[in-house]
Amino acid sequence: RTRHTSSGRVTGVQTCALPIYLGYSWIEQKIHLEEAMAMIRRAVELRPDDGYIVDSLGWAYFNIGDYENAVIHLERAVQLQPDDVTINDHLGDAFWQVGRKIEARFQWQHALELEPDEEQEAAIKEKLKNGLEDADVEMSADAGS
Repeated sequence: RTRHTSSGRVTGVQTCALPIYLGYSWIEQKIHLEEAMAMIRRAVELRPDDGYIVDSLGWAYFNIGDYENAVIHLERAVQLQPDDVTINDHLGDAFWQVGRKIEARFQWQHALELEPDEEQEAAIKEKLKNGLEDADVEMSADAGS
């Protein structure tokens, strides 16, 4: 719920959207990383049961190369939003990076079963065929944003 204060400021859970977008943008640009991560973590504190927000935190960890933390948060995001193509795809990517390749392929296969769009489908099929390479991560990151 969103409320307006007497000063005109907006408060409430919807205010966590701006920090996520700004934080995520900074992470993609590789700038203000500490502040960006703090913004996204704060959004998760405000909405801990929102799978999309938890996914944003996991994918942010992935993008800064902290794959162990990425797995932790992306597993939680999949629990919260089990039928989302992008979140399952992200978890597959994180599993691959920590050496859990069988689980990665399982997640990618599951993502395919969730009827992704054409671009996502092509990227996921490529990962199933050849594993994950840096180019594939970029394609997946673009599809998820």
